[in-house]
Amino acid sequence: MNNNDYIIRPETPNDYREVENLAREAFWNLSKPGCFEHYFIHIMREHEDFIPQLDYVIEVGGKIIGSVMYCKSMLRDEHGNVKDIVTMGPLCVLPEYQRKGYGKALLEHTFKIAAEMGYDTVINFGNPDNYVARGYKSCRRYNVCFEGDLYPAALLVKVLREDALDGRKWFYCPSDVDAPCDDEEAVEKFDALFPPKVKGWQPSQEEFYIHSHSVINRE
Repeated sequence: MNNNDYIIRPETPNDYREVENLAREAFWNLSKPGCFEHYFIHIMREHEDFIPQLDYVIEVGGKIIGSVMYCKSMLRDEHGNVKDIVTMGPLCVLPEYQRKGYGKALLEHTFKIAAEMGYDTVINFGNPDNYVARGYKSCRRYNVCFEGDLYPAALLVKVLREDALDGRKWFYCPSDVDAPCDDEEAVEKFDALFPPKVKGWQPSQEEFYIHSHSVINRE
């Protein structure tokens, strides 16, 4: 893959349904039977924390094969000081184009824009195997945790500037943008707008469960 193989551009309203279907194809049965990411993308665009300047797609041969979105979030230290950051996701690449560098290209492109916008820290919750090669590190490395001193193995931090985090404890305060995804009826109703797909089990679901429920102990 080289830079002439693809085009990275902002998502437009004309892309919305294609990108939602892309997310559905990328995540179907991956972490649970079926998926909710296409609904997540659908509702995210209207949320106050959505960052349209970081909403990008990647095309190959005129076909959208990947997308990435971000939303605003915060870190808060033990004294109540707040730091504005961004949360990445979903990052979606069609299955037949995965492991070919397209996701990497999307991330590098949008990381640069995020830095130009003044952000220096990116967080996402995902499989470390998919992100450490892109410069993400364990939240424990940067002393970033959830309330209760919880350091999940799947909570990953990418700094866009070496001095972005100074070692103090930071509590991650995510956006509530994904809250409607807990409404299974709403997800099912939205999914019915797409061609039928069969829900099923596959090993990646157990892998996701292990990563998402594992925590890193204190050193």
